[in-house]
Amino acid sequence: MFLHNLKYSFKTLFKNKALIFWTFAFPILMGLFFNLAFADITESEKLKVIDIAIINNSGYKYNLVYKNAFETLSDESNKDRLFNIKYVDLDEAKELLKDEKIIGYLELKDNKPNLTFNYNGINQTIFKYVVDEINDASNIVDSMLQTSDSINFQEMYSKIESMMGNNVEIKNTASANLDYMMIEFYTLIAMTCLYGGILSMVSINKVLPNISNKGKRVGVSPAKKSTVILSSLVASLIAQLIGLALLFLFTVFVIKVDYGDNLLLVMLLAFIGSFAGLALGLAVGVNLKSSDNAKTGILIAITMAGSFFSGMMGVTMKYIIDKNITIINKINPANFITDGLYSLYYYDNLDRYILNVVSLLVFSFILIAISFVNLRRQKYDSI
Repeated sequence: MFLHNLKYSFKTLFKNKALIFWTFAFPILMGLFFNLAFADITESEKLKVIDIAIINNSGYKYNLVYKNAFETLSDESNKDRLFNIKYVDLDEAKELLKDEKIIGYLELKDNKPNLTFNYNGINQTIFKYVVDEINDASNIVDSMLQTSDSINFQEMYSKIESMMGNNVEIKNTASANLDYMMIEFYTLIAMTCLYGGILSMVSINKVLPNISNKGKRVGVSPAKKSTVILSSLVASLIAQLIGLALLFLFTVFVIKVDYGDNLLLVMLLAFIGSFAGLALGLAVGVNLKSSDNAKTGILIAITMAGSFFSGMMGVTMKYIIDKNITIINKINPANFITDGLYSLYYYDNLDRYILNVVSLLVFSFILIAISFVNLRRQKYDSI
C-alpha cells in the first residue's frame, strides 16, 4: 500500500504544471537572473594591481627593508602582485599624480616614509597600510642594528631578506570574500528548499477530507491514514530533491557557480533544508483552515519573507535583521540555511554549520510534531 500510494502521489505532483513551475523552473530562472545581475559586480570588486610611484633617492636605494618588500609586492611573475611601481624623481612623481597615472607616491626622508595622494580611497588606504607595515619592520631592524655589539652584515641582510620574503605577502582574495553572487545563490538555495513545502502542502491537502474529494475517499477507505500521509510526504521530498539536483547542476555546469571545497556539506545542508521545507508545508496544510490556493499564497509569502530577511535582496538586510530584530532570524529556516552556507565559506571550523543544521532539525521536528498531533485530533461528523 505504501509503495502504491508513493507511486501515484509522485505522478500527481508532476502533473501539476503550476507546482512544477514554482519548485523546478522558478529557482533556475532566478539563478539565471542573479548571474546576469551580479556577475559584473563581482568582477569589479576584485583587487586590481595598484599604480604607484616611489622616489628613487638614496634613502630608498639603501633601505633594504623597503626595497625588498616593494620588489616582492610588484614582482611581475606573481599573479597576485599588488603594485605596479614607477621609480622616478620627485618632479616626475608629482606630474604622474597630477595626470592620475598613479594613485600616490612614496618618498623616504631620513628613513621615514612620506606619502602623497590627491584624494582618499580604497587603493590609497591599501598603499598606506602596506607602508605602515613595512615601516614597523624597518624600525625593528634599526633597533636590532643599534643594540648589536658586533654586526655580521651578511647575516643581518639574510635575516632581513628572509623576513620580508616570508611575511610581506598580499594575495587577491576578493573573489572569495567579496563575491556578492555567492551570497545571492545561498539565499536561492534556501528559497528552493522552502518552496518544497508547496509540494508537501499539496500532497497533504489531497488526503484531507475537508479539502479535497480524494481526501474524502481516503477518509472512508480502509487504508491506514498514517501510511497514506507518510507515502505522500516521501513522494514530496523525492520530488523536491530532484528540483534541488537540477538547480545544482544548472548553477555548477551552466553558470559556473563555485560552491567551494565543501560541496558535500552544502548538499547535506540543502537536504536538511528540504526536510524543513517539507515540515513547513505540512504545518501550513494541516493547521490552517483555508482553501488550497490560499494556503499556497501564504506559504509563498512566508518563503519569500524568510528569504528576504536572510539576505536575498541584499546581504545588508540580513545584518540589519540580525542586529535590530534578532528573534526573526532565530526562527527563520531560510536564515539557518544561508547562515550555514556562510559558515562553510568563511570559517575554518564547522561549529556554526553544525549549530544551523541542529536548528533546522529542531524547527522541522517541532512543526511535524504539531502537525501530527492536530491530524490525530481532527474528527468529521460527515464526509
